[in-house]
Amino acid sequence: MRARSLDLPPYEGARFGVERGVVGIGEVIEPQPESPEEAAATLARTHNEKAGRMLARFAALPEGTFVWTRTEEDIYRLGRIMGPWRYDNSAGALRVGIPHVRETRWVGRELHLGEIPATVAQTFDRGGRNFQRIHDEDAERGTASPWGKHG
Repeated sequence: MRARSLDLPPYEGARFGVERGVVGIGEVIEPQPESPEEAAATLARTHNEKAGRMLARFAALPEGTFVWTRTEEDIYRLGRIMGPWRYDNSAGALRVGIPHVRETRWVGRELHLGEIPATVAQTFDRGGRNFQRIHDEDAERGTASPWGKHG
């Protein structure tokens, strides 16, 4: 969870999300949107089509979807989306640039490199700031395992 348009220290957005029990993506919108459809259309118009599509995909994820983030270089957190899209206009969310959020239940402890699927680590190592799906059966099985132990 990193804002695409803010130059913040790494992991600041992820720490905020885990502490607040949310997963989120960026781009502040004014005035505050009332629906994910309105937000996606605004992002497509004011930023670019890709930003609008990414938000629409994020908002459409089914509850129960697993999500990964990284709160330090080799410290990962696993969560599960537990609620619908909402726009968080709190000072904290705006400061870290992740106002589009979904309630998330995070595993109660940090996970380290040897505890996570290799494909998850590789995805983070590419360094992008995008919300991405990992298309890998081993990653899916490896995600369910820590959730079962610690979720």
